[in-house]
Amino acid sequence: MIIAIRKEDKNVWERRTPLIPEDVKFLIKNFGYKVIVQPSDIRIFTDKEYEEAGAILKDDLSEAEIIFGVKEIPPEKILPSKTYIFFAHVIKGQKHNMPMLKKLMDLKCNLIDYERIVDEQGRRLIFFGKYAGYAGLMETFHAFGKKLNLMGIENPFSKIKQPYQYSGIDDAKNSLQEIATIIRENGIPEEILPLTVGFAGYGNVSKGAQEFFNILPHEEISPEELLQHYHNLKNEKNKLFKIVFKEKDTVKRISGNFDLNEFFNHPENYESRFEDYLPYLRVLLNCIFWTNKYPRLVTKKYLLQNPEISKSLLMIGDISCDIEGGIEITYKATQPDLPCFTYNPYENVFIDDVQKDGITVMAVDNLPCEFSREASSEFSKVLLQLIPDILSNDFDKEFSQLKLPYPIKKAIILHKGQLTEEYKYIQNYLGEKK
Repeated sequence: MIIAIRKEDKNVWERRTPLIPEDVKFLIKNFGYKVIVQPSDIRIFTDKEYEEAGAILKDDLSEAEIIFGVKEIPPEKILPSKTYIFFAHVIKGQKHNMPMLKKLMDLKCNLIDYERIVDEQGRRLIFFGKYAGYAGLMETFHAFGKKLNLMGIENPFSKIKQPYQYSGIDDAKNSLQEIATIIRENGIPEEILPLTVGFAGYGNVSKGAQEFFNILPHEEISPEELLQHYHNLKNEKNKLFKIVFKEKDTVKRISGNFDLNEFFNHPENYESRFEDYLPYLRVLLNCIFWTNKYPRLVTKKYLLQNPEISKSLLMIGDISCDIEGGIEITYKATQPDLPCFTYNPYENVFIDDVQKDGITVMAVDNLPCEFSREASSEFSKVLLQLIPDILSNDFDKEFSQLKLPYPIKKAIILHKGQLTEEYKYIQNYLGEKK
C-alpha cells in the first residue's frame, strides 16, 4: 500500500500537516506502508525530518493510492481515481469549492472529509477546532488591544501578540498569565467597563477559546444575568465577564416554546433573538456551526438601523468565519498578515485593518495554522488510529461492501466519483443534475 502526503498550497500561512514524521515512521515500521511526501518549503516539519522517518520525497504522487492533505486541493492538481482525505469544505455547498468537487467527481475519485468523521452521536472525532479557538482568542484580543490604543485608551491587551509570533501554546498562555496579573493589580480602563465577552457556541472551537480566556481573571454570568444586571457590573474593574450562549439563548420559536431537536430539524420555525444581547457586549467570539438554514447572530440590517451599537460592541472574533453567515458583516476571509477589517455602520463601509471607529472583525479562516506544530501533532495522533481501517479496504468495491467503521464510512462524500446517499443534496449546489 502506497500513501502520500501532499504539500499545502492554499496560502503561505498553511504550515500544518495531517501526519507528522514520527507517525509516518510508525506506519512504515509497523505496517510496511510506502509513504510519499511532497516537498514543502513552508510545512512546520521539514522535508529532512520526513526523509529521516523513512518517507520518499517527490512531487509526483501518481503512484499513491490514498492521498492525505489538510486543506482544499486546486482542481488542476487532482489525480484520477485516487482516494483523497482532507477538509473539503463542501457539505454546506460552499460555492468556491464546487469546481473542486466537480473535478473529483469527473475523475472518479473517492473523497473522505475529516469534518464528517463522527461517532453515532454526531460528535467529531478528528479536528483542529481547539486550536482554532486558541488562535482565535489571541488574534481577537490582539486586535482589541490595538483598537483601544487607537481610541486613546491604554490597556493591558496591547501586550498580546498574534499567535504565530509565539513559540507555541505554552508561550501564549504565559503571555495571558502576565496580562492577568496586570488586570488584578491595576484593573481594566473604566472607559470599557464592564468588559463583557460573549462566546456564541459551546463546541470544540468555543472550548479552546474559553480555555485561553479563562486564564484571565473573570466571572461567568448567564445571558439572562447579562440583561438583568448589566448596570451593576460597571464598577467591576479587576475582572472580565464571560457569557456563553447556547441555542436557547440565540433563537426563539416564532410561535410557542423552544425545542432544541425541533430547532435542528426545522430551523424555519425559529428566529434570532441574539440582537437583545448585542448592546451589552464589548467583544463577541463566534464559534457556532452555521448554514444558511439557520438565523444569523448579527445582521447588517440591525447594525444599519442601530449604528450606535458600534460604540459599545467594539470587536467580533468570527472564528467560524462563514462568509456573510452567522455574522453577516464577515464579507471576506482574512489571513494573519492582515487579520481584521472594520465595518462602520454609520457609513455602511468596510475598511481593512483595525480602525478606531466601527466594529472590528477578525476573520482568519485557517486559524490553527498559527499554532501549526502542536495542532499537527495532536491531529496526527488521532488520524494514525484510523489509517489501518481505511487502508484495509478496496475502494473499487461497491459502497455497500466496504467494511469500514461507522465514523469513516459516514465521512465518504464521494465513492468512485458519485455522491454517496447522505450527500446527494450537494448536487443541488453543483448546478446540474447527475
